[in-house]
Amino acid sequence: MQNIIIEVQGLKKAFGKVEVLKGVDFTVEFGKIFALLGSNGAGKTTTIKILSTLLSQDSGNAKICGFDVKWQARLVKPVISLTGQFAAVDEILTGRENLILIGKLRHIKDPRKTATDLLTRFGLIEAADRPVGTYSGGMRRRLDISMSLLGNPKVIFLDEPTTGLDPEARIEVWKEVKQLSENGTTIFLTTQYLEEAEQLADSIAILHEGKIIADGSLAELKKLIPPAKVEYVEKQPTLEEIFLSIISNKEVN
Repeated sequence: MQNIIIEVQGLKKAFGKVEVLKGVDFTVEFGKIFALLGSNGAGKTTTIKILSTLLSQDSGNAKICGFDVKWQARLVKPVISLTGQFAAVDEILTGRENLILIGKLRHIKDPRKTATDLLTRFGLIEAADRPVGTYSGGMRRRLDISMSLLGNPKVIFLDEPTTGLDPEARIEVWKEVKQLSENGTTIFLTTQYLEEAEQLADSIAILHEGKIIADGSLAELKKLIPPAKVEYVEKQPTLEEIFLSIISNKEVN
């Protein structure tokens, strides 16, 4: 268990009479990209809110870096960062000013230098002193992700980070996410795009009706559906086919 950075056991959450999470279990390895998939309303965002200390679970346990997210939130917060479904940037400020502001709030030693380093790394240095309101959607998302790196968090939560972006901007974000993982940051990703999980994730979990119904690597998930029957070449199923097959089988059963 030394390589496990996120551990979730029996996580439950209800809003009134509506049970959103009905006993969720999974683990995430250090430095890996973990994708949580599910239809709208499956509980993906609720799970992220619990893990990022924004919401308390009704029962069950969740730990990050060995700290309990409910009872040790003060110790969890410094090691995580969250990028929500919409870019949390100030459109009046410049890209540089956004980074410096968050750097100061996070007590970064030299926020101006750190801002310059991140703007360069994310390909935003030429636009650094322009108001963010003039940025494209892809540029805003890259700035948003760069802001979540301030303070060197061990875990970054990305809640549907490419929703609404055009294909070119999505690919730009994918490159940055892969680079973060290669540098040792653990990425917890939710997405509506199955291709995104297929491209990025080291491990995948499928959340359906409040429970994890399948998890593992893409190769492991492929084994859960019958092999395709073809005459000459064996057809490899896409993640979309795997997802739909698993969901339909669960609904039938």
